[in-house]
Formats: sequence, structure tokens, C-alpha cells
Amino acid sequence: MDVKSKLAELPHWRREGDEIRRTVAAPDFPTAIRIVDEIAVKAEELNHHPDIDIRWRKLHLALTTHDKGGLTELDFQLAALIDDIAGRHGA
Repeated sequence: MDVKSKLAELPHWRREGDEIRRTVAAPDFPTAIRIVDEIAVKAEELNHHPDIDIRWRKLHLALTTHDKGGLTELDFQLAALIDDIAGRHGA
């Protein structure tokens, strides 16, 4: 898999080692929680779960496929879904 080309399609994400990361700034704390709730639903559907750190209205997200030892197509698929969710909430 060509990680660089995948990241070119996801400009909000950056690679750090075997993870891709993004920080989402929501308009306010309740919206941040709604974003996390929607991400949780999609993550369950995919059976692929991000690491999420919530700090007030900022969400720090990290994706990797632990059982595969690095990045897979699932990481980029969930990243695109997260971008869509964040965008719909003005983040």
C-alpha cells in the first residue's frame, strides 16, 4: 500500500510511525462529544477503533491496525469517515 498517496487524499491527517493522526477542533464541547459518538458508531460497524483523546473541544485521533502491525486500508477508510463526520459538525 502506498501510504503517501493515501495521505494525499486525506490532507488533515499526518503519519507518525505506524499511525496516522489528526486533531479535530469542534465548535464547542457538546459538539466534540457528538463527533466522538458518531465516530464510535462507524468504528463499531468496521470493527476498527481509533484512539481518541478529548481535551475540551479538541479531539486527538490516532489510527493503526494493531493486529497487522501497522497501517492498512481500514485506517484510511475510517479516516475518511472521520473527516466526513467532523465536516458535518463544522470541525
